[in-house]
Amino acid sequence: MSAGTSAAPRHADAVVVGAGFAGLYMLHRLRRLGMSAQVFEAGSEIGGTWFWNRYPGARCDIESLEYSYSFDDELQQSWHWSERYASQPEILRYIHHVAERFDLRRDIRLNTRVASAVFDDATGRWTVRTDAGEVMTARFCIMATGCLSAAKVPAFPGLERFGGATYHTGLWPEGGVDFTGQRVGVIGTGSSGIQVIPMVAKQAARLFVFQRTPHFSLPARNRPLGPDEERETKARYAGMRKVARESASGVAGYPVPTHSAFAVDASERKAAYERHWNDGRTAIGRVYTDLLTDGAANETAADFVRDKIRAMVRDPDVAESLLPRHYIGTKRVCLDSGYFDTYNRPNVTLVDLRRQPLVGFTSRGLRTEAATYELDAVVFATGFDAMTGSLLAIDIRTDAGASLREHWAAGPRTQLGLMSAGFPNLFFITGPGSPSVLSNVIVCIEQHVDWIADCLTELKRRHHTRIEATRAAEDDWVEHVNEVANRTLFPIANSWYMGANVPGKPRVFMPYVGGVGAYRNICDAVAVDGYRGFESCGD
Repeated sequence: MSAGTSAAPRHADAVVVGAGFAGLYMLHRLRRLGMSAQVFEAGSEIGGTWFWNRYPGARCDIESLEYSYSFDDELQQSWHWSERYASQPEILRYIHHVAERFDLRRDIRLNTRVASAVFDDATGRWTVRTDAGEVMTARFCIMATGCLSAAKVPAFPGLERFGGATYHTGLWPEGGVDFTGQRVGVIGTGSSGIQVIPMVAKQAARLFVFQRTPHFSLPARNRPLGPDEERETKARYAGMRKVARESASGVAGYPVPTHSAFAVDASERKAAYERHWNDGRTAIGRVYTDLLTDGAANETAADFVRDKIRAMVRDPDVAESLLPRHYIGTKRVCLDSGYFDTYNRPNVTLVDLRRQPLVGFTSRGLRTEAATYELDAVVFATGFDAMTGSLLAIDIRTDAGASLREHWAAGPRTQLGLMSAGFPNLFFITGPGSPSVLSNVIVCIEQHVDWIADCLTELKRRHHTRIEATRAAEDDWVEHVNEVANRTLFPIANSWYMGANVPGKPRVFMPYVGGVGAYRNICDAVAVDGYRGFESCGD
């Protein structure tokens, strides 16, 4: 069927958009409720983030034994992880295993991008149209589109003239790329850049890293997982999962701070940071209670990591360029395997775009104010239109003319990150206004999916077919999200949490910084209180 071709609509109880971790678990729960569902996935395979991000070095920064589903004990006991931090291929194999174990594929339509979703007030149903012209109606529309799925390439001057190959880490070719003997440029040194740069450096003849903003990164200390370690962890899974759900970050293994950074002397602080550095986790911002609220306290941790960078990079001038200037933790803290050591390689050159700004592309490479660099290929590690990009890429509206894009014009507005006022029966999984990207996202996915499933069960019990967030509750939640964020250092940084990487995007702190456990308690209390802040009714 070609684009634009009309067809008789099919019908289901629910449409789910996206077949990553969120979409798969949502489908599983809908089936358990006895509801019919159709999942649409733009990719040629399931997996979401872990399908698209196939770049060399792609790896999770939460330990495998925690970055996994907890909803089925037999599943979590029977699957075996090979490494402390799983690589992209292994995570994708796990996702495929889950889909096959629960027979999910028969309700997933691949290579199908949702173009629009329109709510009809008279019928109380969403009409979903795909880019291939397929039409489907459903009582409920559930967005499992992912927070980091809308790949972003900045509008670099002259890019269209470049004659070499270009790649984005978030849209990596399925067959991989061979950079042997090539002059390669990597633009971007965030999480994906920090992972891909050491891998490309081992293969390319020359690598030029074009750094816009340096980032904090800690050594992953990755290692194979031995059977004894895995067995011991799985024996205490029930307790671990409970701790994770009640924690701030959704990770049981992260420290729980008890006092200020200034409650101890400098030597004790340094020893604590050293332990964290050697431990191989990203939670350095949680070592003390005030690291994300007090600038002076934060600088004690930031300076510790800056000193580590200076010690690892032999050229003092290069090391100085690699030193992050923001508060640690206010942008994503990365884990790496030899990232800073890569700059000691003779075939690697760091180009600091703060010192020599980018002018634009030429037919043969890239030009800064100081030099021209001839390149055979360019890798864009430039990130995503995070949290809202994949949602606003779909034309979501009601037949009364309300548009989600217009409703979010000044920044995303949700009640609990789950729904937006004026859009009945439309749910978001890990949407803006929820902890999502500040946490172990699978813990948050399971919590959101379970909340939505329980909500649908309650609607059925009441003989109701429609639910919608109230405008007052949405206003209160947006105010609360901003209030909590403004108690921290997060809004000071020009991060993708704030939409700062997308020109013209409203500068609003999008995730909820109050913590996974506290957020779960709020959501549970709303449900217990008859879904306070939501209105439901029959057609």
